[in-house]
Amino acid sequence: MRISLLLILVCTLLFSPESHAQSDLKKCWVFFTDKEQGTFDPYTYFDTKAIERRLRSNIPINHYSDWPVTPAYIEKVQEVATSISHPSRWFNAVSILATDAEVTAIEQLEFVVAVQPMLAFLYPASIAHTKNNDYNTNITEYQIAMLKKQTARMEADLFHDRNIRGQGMRIAIFDAGFPTVDVNPAFEHIRQNKRIIKTWDFLTRKENVYKHSAHGCNVLSCVAGIIKGQRMGLATEAEFLLARTESGVFEPFSEEENWLAAAEWADKNGADIINSSLGYTEKRYFPSEMDGKKSLVARAANMAARKGMLVVNAAGNDGSDDWKYQGTPADADSVLSIGGIDFESDFHISFSSYGPTADKRIKPNICAFGVAIVAGKKGIEIAYGTSFSSPLAAGFAACAWQTDRNATNMEMFRRLEQAGELYPYFDYAHGYGVPLASSFVEKSPATVNPTFELRSSGDDISVEIDKTQFVLDGEDAGAMLFYHIENSKGYLDKYYVIAVNSYSVLQFNASEYQKGSRLRVHFKGYTTSYTF
Repeated sequence: MRISLLLILVCTLLFSPESHAQSDLKKCWVFFTDKEQGTFDPYTYFDTKAIERRLRSNIPINHYSDWPVTPAYIEKVQEVATSISHPSRWFNAVSILATDAEVTAIEQLEFVVAVQPMLAFLYPASIAHTKNNDYNTNITEYQIAMLKKQTARMEADLFHDRNIRGQGMRIAIFDAGFPTVDVNPAFEHIRQNKRIIKTWDFLTRKENVYKHSAHGCNVLSCVAGIIKGQRMGLATEAEFLLARTESGVFEPFSEEENWLAAAEWADKNGADIINSSLGYTEKRYFPSEMDGKKSLVARAANMAARKGMLVVNAAGNDGSDDWKYQGTPADADSVLSIGGIDFESDFHISFSSYGPTADKRIKPNICAFGVAIVAGKKGIEIAYGTSFSSPLAAGFAACAWQTDRNATNMEMFRRLEQAGELYPYFDYAHGYGVPLASSFVEKSPATVNPTFELRSSGDDISVEIDKTQFVLDGEDAGAMLFYHIENSKGYLDKYYVIAVNSYSVLQFNASEYQKGSRLRVHFKGYTTSYTF
């Protein structure tokens, strides 16, 4: 009898008119015609660091895009829509939940420019973890070696020895939750110095972010964690804004509005850098739409950059899937997209998403390890994904920017690309490579001697390794050589990474290549090119 009653209840819920009405609801953005400054005062609205950032970057302190959305417009929309959510100052809009009939009615309001459906689905860019069952701070020798390498790979000691550890930099972390950050020993140094400035959960609209998915805890540790005296990230003395922007499980639509709301919140509260280990891909978009213009979240990321913040975003983990390409907002032109490399091989890790963007721009921009030691709820874990490449790069960026606080965010963006160990070589798996601290602390770049020669004889082109650089045994055995073919339009037709096992490593026939296309080769810090 109880089972029958339960079945009746379930069927009633499934087939009730109210249930069907809920399924007809859609998330939309309502864009307005205008707004007025009203009583807006930037000096009371913005944190002092937000004002300082604007002054350094010559950005207006009192700009139309910072003014609040007209309250009367929101009230009128609220009278029609099923519910409303986040207003956006930057886009002069408000997000709503509404039926088709309600959308039609809202479109008729004289102060409404357009009503557009939300399109994006967001996912953390992580793959898997190896977890401890009980919380502990014990670290194995292998984990210590990994910890040292994940920061040493970017020459962290060159920053650390000069007391460059992110002091004065404020980093916003957008993620799915930060459980144990308020008690975890990996963040004790941050808590003791009161460097978690603000927190906000954009789903519950409360300050408590210290629960839900541990993904944000993992990510924060790759920026600034310290465990047993070992640095997990580079910016161990930075300040932080922690924003929970998504649920960590599939929840369509809401994350897009949360990301935008968090970006405006980060701007208001003085963030210098945003780290977002999140991405939107195939659930609503096609690869051809990954052009940095289609998605609202990409436009929001570009707006954050126009406010002077450096936006760092994971490239994504679709490299071995059918999708293959990076998602959004990593496709935005002002977003520093971070690819992943393997801890052992030191080149592209299989799952890291590829570039270029749909309009053929270089992505990812730079890269870092796609496997890392992270702080979890119960102890130290090994985690996989560009979710962890991104915060490693964000911590590096904080230290790099600390060396020149007068640089604008986009000047720093270019310098971070130029700090890539492959620069000026690039490809769509590594970008310009892993950034190196020496680019920011050494007064003059080290002289790079040729490690190979491009030889031509008629149509025959060969790459010949310098005998002093050819090693069959030891650590440098089988060192990797990078090369690509760039067409006359400026984007890559082909790119490869190969192990060097002989002096004459590559041969080309110029007649097989389009006139004006370029061969570019990189090996052990040296890059040169040949135009066909």
